[in-house]
Amino acid sequence: MASATAVPRPSSAGRDVRTRAEAALRLAAPALLGYGAARALGIVLLCYFAERRGRSPGTVLYGSWDSRWYQDVVEHGYDRTVTGVPNAWHGWSNLAFFPLYPALCRVADAVLPVGAAKASWLVSLTASMAAAWLIFLVGNRLHRRRTGVILAVLWGCLPHALVESMAYTESLFTALCAAALYATLAKRWVWAGTFAALAGLTRPTGVAIAAAVGLTAGLAAVRALRRPREGPWWEPVWRPALGMLLAPAGWLAFVVWVGLRVHRADGYFAVQEAWGNRFSKGGYLLRRFRWVFLGPRGSDVPVAFVVVTLVVVACFALFAFCLVQRQPLPLLLFSGALLAVLTLGAGVYIARARFLLPGFPLLIPLARVLARTHPRTIACTLSFAAVASAIYGVHLSLVWNGPP
Repeated sequence: MASATAVPRPSSAGRDVRTRAEAALRLAAPALLGYGAARALGIVLLCYFAERRGRSPGTVLYGSWDSRWYQDVVEHGYDRTVTGVPNAWHGWSNLAFFPLYPALCRVADAVLPVGAAKASWLVSLTASMAAAWLIFLVGNRLHRRRTGVILAVLWGCLPHALVESMAYTESLFTALCAAALYATLAKRWVWAGTFAALAGLTRPTGVAIAAAVGLTAGLAAVRALRRPREGPWWEPVWRPALGMLLAPAGWLAFVVWVGLRVHRADGYFAVQEAWGNRFSKGGYLLRRFRWVFLGPRGSDVPVAFVVVTLVVVACFALFAFCLVQRQPLPLLLFSGALLAVLTLGAGVYIARARFLLPGFPLLIPLARVLARTHPRTIACTLSFAAVASAIYGVHLSLVWNGPP
């Protein structure tokens, strides 16, 4: 006789979580598929032309420039000096690179049998899909599904979108910033502060999302104090106040840790100074604009510098549209702070467009315009953008002899 033992059934809580996850995936599916298609096109085109030029695609995707620095941290840990390790392959200190991404790469390397380089690349690819999902969620919350889908795909079609598919931190940083902004819009202050703190452990520009979340949460705490209430004064205040305190915690923690490691109060800033990064009051950016637009005498300006300059100018113009459209305060604060960091810093000019990749709120005006057009127009526009991005990605990685 068959056993009468009952087969365990999943709990109602488990079923509810699974149902909600499936619904969320169905909602975001067009955004993820569109973004994935755009990035797949860029990777395939890069691999094709890299093979034709006798170069390994892996060298480009996870073995060059900043990728090597992060793998150096994964394999050897951080330096203890401002100027790097003597007799090593580099002359600068890897303390300029924030710790969250290499920490995740170290975990992936321990779990996956593919080596540190490929493991770091897989971390970036996973983070890029998470970023696309979260960008969609922000667009969907503000302007409905179609705008969210277009916003996510547009992010994957930017001129420097190849970096989203490389072993760099931009994808992870964008995902954390989008999560922090989404939580801020939903008034989930503790989550917003936590994601902002994690973003601050990912890139120096984490100060931008810390400012956006911290200021928004601080204003929410002040408004809560001013409202009439019946219970304890702290009950409506502690969550935004905690979010405000958490937001800059990651960035500040790493800056303080670097200072302790090199035994200098200004240790982190000394490391950045050694790399050539310093405060410029905006003069550095204006000089570069003049150099690109007027051109050096007797020679041509490289295409990469022209594209970077056009991207920066376009971002300032888009920020003006964001102000006119009265975007929610946290998005305006984040975009404005990101542009301010770019304007007031002097360093590697060619990386300016890459530094702006996390500024996806700047794309919302374009996404809103496209969302009001015919579906055929949307498809043609995004397809053209994806092809152009893929072609420029090939130029950036195989023709241009410098960092993306």
